[in-house]
Amino acid sequence: MPGMRPHERRPLPEDPSNGYEAVAEEFMAVRSKTSGLAVVQKWAASLPPASSVVDVGAGYGEPLTSVLVDEGLAVSAIDAAPTMVAEFRRRFPGLEVACEPAERSRFFNRKFDAVMAIGLIFLMPEDKQRELIRRISGALKNGGRLLFSAPWQVGTWKDVLTGKASWSLGTEEYGRVLAHSGFRLIDEHDEPAHQGGTHYYEAQKGSV
Repeated sequence: MPGMRPHERRPLPEDPSNGYEAVAEEFMAVRSKTSGLAVVQKWAASLPPASSVVDVGAGYGEPLTSVLVDEGLAVSAIDAAPTMVAEFRRRFPGLEVACEPAERSRFFNRKFDAVMAIGLIFLMPEDKQRELIRRISGALKNGGRLLFSAPWQVGTWKDVLTGKASWSLGTEEYGRVLAHSGFRLIDEHDEPAHQGGTHYYEAQKGSV
């Protein structure tokens, strides 16, 4: 390339999907049909009727976005993997969806009653996790609800599909991060191992 020294290489562009665009087809084939289902059904049913909800890191929308739709909520979605967003649009042609990284999203330039972020936050380094939670707070109305998943333990591991690093800050630190972003941690849920064994955090913005 003109202007480049011999053997000089440009850095690879950042992958906003945290590696999931490259494995999108595999993910859609193997994604559990039960993981998160019971927790999200209970959470969605607890929201006021017709609440506006944005599913952050929605993937292709199954099975969890479907739960929100079936509950009669006003659903929007965000995901950074173009292949999965295309499939989402095919499955949910009437829903608003943006193909963009959550940590840079403008959340459709409005505030929502609730935000769901399942299987996403722990894919990001600690600084980006903190930034995303702060941005989610800004996208919620006062009293708005947040449901997200992350292990209760502190630790790092490699994602099974992408091979990329994942990070958990642990329950104590997530509680602090939420408080610094204007949330109260109001509940935690542990999923049975046969359903996925995922840990969930439920928070509410403000003092309501």
